[in-house]
Amino acid sequence: MEDHSQFRLLSERRFLPFFVTQFAGAFNDNLFKNALLLLVTYTAGGLFGLSADVVVNLAAMLFILPFFLFSAIAGQVADRFEKSAVIRWIKFAEVVIMGVAAVGLWFGWYEMLFLLLFLTGVQSAFFGPVKYAILPQALKDSELVGGNALVEMGTFVAILVGTLMAGVMMKAPVPGPVIAVAVALLAVAGLIAALRIPKAEAAAPDLRIHFRPLRETWKLMAIARENHNVFLSILAISWFWFLGAAYLTQFPNFAKTHLMGDETVVTILLAIFTIGIAAGSIACERLSGHKIELGIVPIGSLGLSFFGIDLYFNMPEQPIPSDWWMIITDPHYRQVAIDLLAIGIFGGLFIVPLYAYVQREASPDTRARVIAALNIFNALFMVISALLAMLMLGVIGLSIPEFFLVLSIMNLIVAGFVYQQVPDFALRFVIWVLSHTVYRVSHHHLDRIPEEGPALLVCNHVSYMDALVIAGAVRRPVRFVMDHNIFATPIMGSFFRLAKTIPIGPKSKVPEIYEAAFNRIDEELAAGHLVCIFPEGKLTKDGEVDTFKSGVDMILQRRPVTVVPMALRGLWGSFFSHCGGPAFSHLPKRFWSRIHLLADYPVAPEEASATMLENKVKVLRGSQP
Repeated sequence: MEDHSQFRLLSERRFLPFFVTQFAGAFNDNLFKNALLLLVTYTAGGLFGLSADVVVNLAAMLFILPFFLFSAIAGQVADRFEKSAVIRWIKFAEVVIMGVAAVGLWFGWYEMLFLLLFLTGVQSAFFGPVKYAILPQALKDSELVGGNALVEMGTFVAILVGTLMAGVMMKAPVPGPVIAVAVALLAVAGLIAALRIPKAEAAAPDLRIHFRPLRETWKLMAIARENHNVFLSILAISWFWFLGAAYLTQFPNFAKTHLMGDETVVTILLAIFTIGIAAGSIACERLSGHKIELGIVPIGSLGLSFFGIDLYFNMPEQPIPSDWWMIITDPHYRQVAIDLLAIGIFGGLFIVPLYAYVQREASPDTRARVIAALNIFNALFMVISALLAMLMLGVIGLSIPEFFLVLSIMNLIVAGFVYQQVPDFALRFVIWVLSHTVYRVSHHHLDRIPEEGPALLVCNHVSYMDALVIAGAVRRPVRFVMDHNIFATPIMGSFFRLAKTIPIGPKSKVPEIYEAAFNRIDEELAAGHLVCIFPEGKLTKDGEVDTFKSGVDMILQRRPVTVVPMALRGLWGSFFSHCGGPAFSHLPKRFWSRIHLLADYPVAPEEASATMLENKVKVLRGSQP
């Protein structure tokens, strides 16, 4: 039996060396950056004649500035050249930078280390686009969510471990040399892993690279805006980094002021939040059914707001001095830990499908540049997050829990705007909820549906939920052909319009709708989409498969495409079927129904006919209605 777990990717060469490379890079970036800040704060007591507080913010700016300056060029490089070679050169640069940094750490040359922190940011800015652009070339579509989940998990665990190790190494009698050896070894480990990454051919080998940072950055924004849904997904991802940066930045003062915690409380809060994001990322694979499922993105955004609001209302009224153990065991503090863990989990559910969606929907020859634009927006949103925090906490005078409450309410507003602009999110959310609550859907041989290109799906018609069950199970978007009367109902009509459903009616009664339907079907197939029809033309009234009408023959005459026979079992007797009377007029006979959706082998268009497909669907469905 095939192993569908994303963890199997960690045993395969097409993914493992890349995963180790990116993990070592994120680990090293955070170890070096945090160790440098701790050394400056506790050893040097400032730098360049500036206070430690100013130096900390200067360091953050130096690390993030390269993402604004060089992401556009980095995207061009990742599209122009073979990607594994780009990664190896980036990792070689890291070895050089960290080799020099090791000397600076050993001898305490802090001014030079700040220049190297900027160069570390440059190296990270160049790695970002190729890091995400290589995944769609290395993985199948069905593995893209799982691969992204592992990358996000690895990134956040690396951030956590790097941050914690910086603190641990600072406790060494002479911390500089210890940190120096660590950053040098991690850089070498990343390069060794990069040497094992398989080739990923250049997406745009004829692309000319222009070293004009500001102009190319502006052009990058135009490329990102070419696909409206991708652009809004980019903004949604950047909004997550806005929220994440806001939470992480406030943890030290939040722990000290509102939990009366020692330094171990800051560490446990960071660990809980990071573990939550890692767990949520990994959960995406199972919840999405091994496909890019936008339906769980609204679940993530709702969870972010709900537990952010819950955090505000569960703050201890009269905090007492605490340590990390009290945060976990004391009931007054434990709910804070649970809320932060949940915020992390729902953050993972929010971000992983969006990354996978951007990778899949971006044009292959501009994918790296689109991801470079994403990195610029991420950096911009994190800067705005810091400015908003300064305004609300410093000028307006909100407390940190009040700031978290404002962020949670803002998140609902932003989510509502994005879902209104991209109806697919709301549509897939409804489909996901129905197919994971009202019904338990088992899929059989859906891999027989072509992964790309046009195809016609034909299925028996049992209930008003048939389209939603199929849409929730099939990995690719499906255009359904349905009775035009359903569009007259306010709620269902609006819903199916969002789903780009094609209305159809009898030729004798509504000839214009009938003709328009066949034209739309032909257009959708010509565009390479999946179209699903229910050739019986109406819901079954006895649970049996009715005669297939000739519409399927007419579709294939106009546009000869592959046909995939499908069958639904288990929906007869549901509230949405005609069992026991018209649908919606009787109580359902059972809840949490076990539904089976089966697919047969594809049929060539020249072999397909209404009669032949009807027989195939009857055999596929069997005796169970």
